[in-house]
Amino acid sequence: MKPRLKGFTLIELIVTVTIVAVLASVAMPMLKMTVQRSKENELRANLRQIREAIDAYKKAADDGRIKKSIEDTGYPPNLEILVSGVVNEKDANKNKLKFLRRIPLDPMTPVTNAESDDLPNNWGLRSYASEAADPVAGDDVFDVYSQSQQLGINGVPYSKW
Repeated sequence: MKPRLKGFTLIELIVTVTIVAVLASVAMPMLKMTVQRSKENELRANLRQIREAIDAYKKAADDGRIKKSIEDTGYPPNLEILVSGVVNEKDANKNKLKFLRRIPLDPMTPVTNAESDDLPNNWGLRSYASEAADPVAGDDVFDVYSQSQQLGINGVPYSKW
């Protein structure tokens, strides 16, 4: 009698591969949802950070720490000024007020290498004079929004957040 070889039969291997494939097919949608949820959390945090910086700039302008003319709204003229800073008019040393370390990226709008020199422009800008339903860039930056047309998990387009 020949000694029997120890190992797996073909049927055992097929059953094992089938079980692994079923488990992977169940896990993939959950993984995609986790990635999307992570990007949405990053979008919320980045929008909050920029909006708080815009509000801090406006408050500084209203308090007289930033020089503005009568016809100015007090909102920053662009996002770059939040990073580069403005002269504090109430400081004897005329130190600069800075509101952001860097302008965060919009995680929902892909950035190509050609756009990397122009990173702040991946946000949509809304001026004080434009309507909320139809945001348009203008002389100042009242608000920012994502330019992505994708729908969020909650069914609301990212551009409306």
